[in-house]
Amino acid sequence: MATMVLVVEDDNDISLMLKELLSGQGYEIMQAFSGTEALLCMEKRVPSAVILDLMLPGMKGEDVLRTIKEKYPHVSVIVSSARDDVQTRVSLLRAGADDYVVKPFDTEELLARLEAVLRRSTENGEAINSAGAKEVLAYKNLRIYPENFQVQAAGQEVSLTKREYLILELLMRHPGKVFTKSNIYESVWNEEFVGEENAVNVHISNIRQKLAKVCPDENYIQTVWGIGFKMG
Repeated sequence: MATMVLVVEDDNDISLMLKELLSGQGYEIMQAFSGTEALLCMEKRVPSAVILDLMLPGMKGEDVLRTIKEKYPHVSVIVSSARDDVQTRVSLLRAGADDYVVKPFDTEELLARLEAVLRRSTENGEAINSAGAKEVLAYKNLRIYPENFQVQAAGQEVSLTKREYLILELLMRHPGKVFTKSNIYESVWNEEFVGEENAVNVHISNIRQKLAKVCPDENYIQTVWGIGFKMG
């Protein structure tokens, strides 16, 4: 599968140039023309890297960078800007930028920097795995670590009961699947379902409330009326 790169650039000509350049190198490209649009794109599909213009309409590029790094810390971000002062570079690197290119940039340099941040990301992942990395389930900014039953939303730990955790893990292992209340009850309680709808409903409600305390604007578990629940 091709490596996904999100280009966040409000200048149509530059955005098109980057799309053609990166597509020609085998990358899969998503385009966004504002910070808000970029974050919406990332909710649908998380890229491996982001090329982020600093001067964007609406939400500032610096705020977009911080949000990306809070929600998706593993995603590499290269900031693109006409500003070339040391203070700007340092502040952005401290805010989480993986690299910085100055406009007008040389396309070969940009490609080299993109390859470098992606390579570092891969090497870091391999280093973690070689050290005994645990399985991680991911959905939007939600992360589950099954080996120690840990749940994080936007990097913050969420405390769930055993059954709440098992329900969430079941849904996250199959994010596109709709689970009936019978499916959930029999999987989590290990008992035959005999109309115990309220038990499932209460646990789903508790999970939603706990996640909402951390990320009130996110909707993780979708009710499919007349059928059951799924991630969505």
